[in-house]
Parts: sequence; structure tokens; C-alpha cells
Amino acid sequence: MAYISNKELDGFDHLYRINLINSCSGYKSANLIGTKSQDGVENVAVFSSVTHIGSNPPLLGFFCRPTTVTRNTYDNIKKTGFYTINHIHESILKDAHHTSAKYESNISEFDKTQLISEYNNDFHAPFVKDAPLKMAMQFVEEYPINANDTILVIGKIVGLYVNNELLEDDGFINLSKANVAAINGLDGYAIPKLKARFEYQRPK
Repeated sequence: MAYISNKELDGFDHLYRINLINSCSGYKSANLIGTKSQDGVENVAVFSSVTHIGSNPPLLGFFCRPTTVTRNTYDNIKKTGFYTINHIHESILKDAHHTSAKYESNISEFDKTQLISEYNNDFHAPFVKDAPLKMAMQFVEEYPINANDTILVIGKIVGLYVNNELLEDDGFINLSKANVAAINGLDGYAIPKLKARFEYQRPK
């Protein structure tokens, strides 16, 4: 097994270090976050940092990189208060990944890919059409991470859309039935399959 010290990490080529550290944490969620500016320009971008915060109230968080440069997703959320989270599935991997390209704020990634926006129940932000799981989100609060100048954005689920065949009797959403993707590192995509579910564990 290879051992890599912190000193060695500091000496690695920039891209090599980024690939190494982004992939060592394991598989991450693969989501498209949809927003719309106050001027009506749609934005959609891939994120691999969406994480569960709590169930009651239903909260999810995601991390934004430093805002020293323009971050259209973050700016739109702060100005409008609304966004969507849409699960990436196998048939849209290439287009979903292309949304990581840095377009100007007046250009919609929907126009540069085959992804299609849709609106449900008069919600302000666009959803990604055909995504098997979509969430309407409302901004709640943010926390600066001083160690690297990133921001943890926390939002509340105000609407949840899930394909019927994914929703099991106990509320479990079986993502593997929809070929939902996970991200390994920055640019590696996998389609995980459910192997087993186990009951709530108590001490023996």
C-alpha cells in the first residue's frame, strides 16, 4: 500500500493533488443545481457536495467554492432565495458534466447542452426535465468555512418530486432503479447498484 505524507502532498503537481484529494473521500452525490437570476436567465451546474443535514425540518447542504470570482449558482440563490436539486442519471452524464464549464452569467447552460428545463407548481427556479428525483429548495442560511474560504449553503426542501417506481413502502428512495450516478473525484462517474438494506441496529 502506498503511503503519501503531507509533505509529499505539498510537493505534488497542482492537478495531481486535486485529483488525489477529491477522490480519496469516496463516492459523492451527483446533482445538478438549477437557479434563475433576477433577470430571468436560467443556470444549471453540477455539484458533488450535496449532503443531508436533517430530516425535521428537511435540510440539505452543499459547498460553494470561494466567491472571489463569479459564482452564478451562489449569486442567484442569494438574490432570489430559491433553487432546485436534480439527481444526475446515466443518460445525461456528458451534458451534466459540461455544466461545470465557466459560462458568463448571461448564458444558460441549458442552451449549451441537451438538458431541458421545466417548471413545476410555479416554483421560481428551473428543474431538470426527466431527472428521476427533483427537489425544490429554499435558502435558509450559510456558514463560511474559514480554513479554505468556501461556503456551506443550507436549504430547506419545500417540494419533492420522485418517480413512483423508486419510492418504496417505508419511504426509502431506491436510486439504483433509476441508474442515478455518483461522482468519484472531479470527473469520474459511476452507476451504483443497491446490494442490501439492513435493519436499525441495536447493541447485542
